[in-house]
Amino acid sequence: MSTVPSAPSVLGLAPVLPVVVIDDAADAVPLARALVAGGLPAIEVTLRTPAALDAIRAIASEVPEAVVGAGTVISPRTVEEAAAAGARFLVSPGWTDTLLDAMRASGLPFLPGVSTASEVVALLERGVHEMKFFPAEAAGGTAYLKSLAGPLPQARFCPTGGITPATAPAYLALPNVACVGGSWLLPPDVAAAKDWGRVEALARASA
Repeated sequence: MSTVPSAPSVLGLAPVLPVVVIDDAADAVPLARALVAGGLPAIEVTLRTPAALDAIRAIASEVPEAVVGAGTVISPRTVEEAAAAGARFLVSPGWTDTLLDAMRASGLPFLPGVSTASEVVALLERGVHEMKFFPAEAAGGTAYLKSLAGPLPQARFCPTGGITPATAPAYLALPNVACVGGSWLLPPDVAAAKDWGRVEALARASA
């Protein structure tokens, strides 16, 4: 992930970055433990629910072996809130100069979202080489990323959005893809049933 020079990258922690929406903060710790046990230590908690920041805070304090990050970071305020909650990386669906400056100033690894070649070039101009490709399937999928690899080989991506266990290997086979974001690791029925054993099994299969 692109950062200030001293901040580490998390792109290489695992081939799949779980992207989870948590409605109940009480689910955060057992969910994180299940994902870690399944071999996926990096976890992106999206800031889409009122429970998200509390979930990040709980994982950061109670599951130290997890690398918890915040997704759907869209403003300087959400950057500050995520960092204060203990997020260890930041992910945005897109970027502006204001948001990019805030993420860089946080000192945390970050993945700004892109979906066009122009956005990629603009980030490269700013010294950012690691990005989220979103929404991956809707924006052109593996064919689009393959076409970017020739003229822009220095850019590396974590595609997210519409990817499934069946399509993930095709993404991971591309030279400019470091990992994929996977929302399939917490299906709604599994979350509702609090079936953490199933989450661990899905994580193990993905890892």
